[in-house]
Amino acid sequence: MDEARRRQYLKAMGIQVWVLRREPGAGLDLSPPEPMAVVSEAGEAPEAVTATPVELGAVPAPTPTPVPEQAPAVEAPPVTMDASVGRESPPEPEMPPWLHEAPWPDDTYEPVMPSGEGYDDPDLPEPDDGVSTLDWDGLAARVAQCTHCSELSQARTQTVFGVGDRHADWLFIGEAPGAEEDRQGEPFVGRAGKLLDSMLAALGKKRGEGVYIANILKCRPPRNRDPSPEEARACRAYLDRQVQLVRPKILVALGRVAAQNLLDTGDALGTLRGRVQTYRGIPVVVTYHPAYLLRRPLEKRKAWEDLCRAMDQIQAGQEGS
Repeated sequence: MDEARRRQYLKAMGIQVWVLRREPGAGLDLSPPEPMAVVSEAGEAPEAVTATPVELGAVPAPTPTPVPEQAPAVEAPPVTMDASVGRESPPEPEMPPWLHEAPWPDDTYEPVMPSGEGYDDPDLPEPDDGVSTLDWDGLAARVAQCTHCSELSQARTQTVFGVGDRHADWLFIGEAPGAEEDRQGEPFVGRAGKLLDSMLAALGKKRGEGVYIANILKCRPPRNRDPSPEEARACRAYLDRQVQLVRPKILVALGRVAAQNLLDTGDALGTLRGRVQTYRGIPVVVTYHPAYLLRRPLEKRKAWEDLCRAMDQIQAGQEGS
C-alpha cells in the first residue's frame, strides 16, 4: 500500500500519524520516514502497524431534533411623540367632596317617564305675547299671572321664576319645580338643591354670585310627572327671555327633559352628554339632574366630568376674547 493511501485510511479512522523531527544542521536521513505508532513507556519503538482497509460508506445524516415553534413576535405599535412632551401639564381638577357623599333618599321631584320617550315637536311656534321685550320685573310679573296651562296654574301654590345673579356667566336649567320648590317659589331648594349647591361650591360658585338657576317649567306638574311638550312650549318664551337678559357664557342643562327641550331634540341623555352643544350661539353642556345623582351616586363622577368640560369651555372663551 502506498504512503498516500495509508495516510488516507489512518485519517479516516482518526489515527494521527507522527513524523520524527530533528534539529537543523544534524545529519538528516532524507529517505521517507516510516510511520510511527505511539511510543511505549519503555521507549522501544514497536513494529509498524498495518491498518486493515476500511470500506468507507455514506454516513447517514443525523436526524434533526425538532425545535418547538415559537409564537410570532408581537410588533410594538409605533410611538408618536406628542408635541406637548416636555411641557408642564396643567393640574387635574381636584375631586370635590360631593362625589363621595352617601346617597340621599329620592328627591321630591322624580321624572317618571322612561328615558327617550315623551318628546314631541309638532313644529308649532312658542307663544310670545310680547315676552321678548319685557325687562326683569315685567317678565316676573307675566310669569306670576300665566294661565297658559290650566292644569298647572290651578294646582300650583305659586310660580317658580328663577333665582341668582342676573348677570351671571353660568346659567343652570332644570326640568320642573318639585313640591318644596312650589312651596318656597325658588328652584332647587330640596335635597337635590343641596347637592346642586355642593356642585356649585366645587366650581367656586354659589347661588347669587356668578350663577343663575331656572327651569323649563315655571309651575310644578302634578304627581311629579314630566312636563308635556305643550307645557314646555307654553313656558319656552319665558326661558328664552331669561337667557337673553342674563347673557350667560355657558348653559348647563340638568337632566334629559331640560336638555331635550332646550336643544329641540329627542336624543337620549347619553347621546347629548360628552360634547358641547349650542343654543342660539351659547355653548351648552348637558349633565345629570341632581335628583338622579341622589339615586345613582356612582354617576357623580360623570357629572363632575361634565362640569369640568363647562369650565374648560368658559376658559377657552376667555382666552379667545
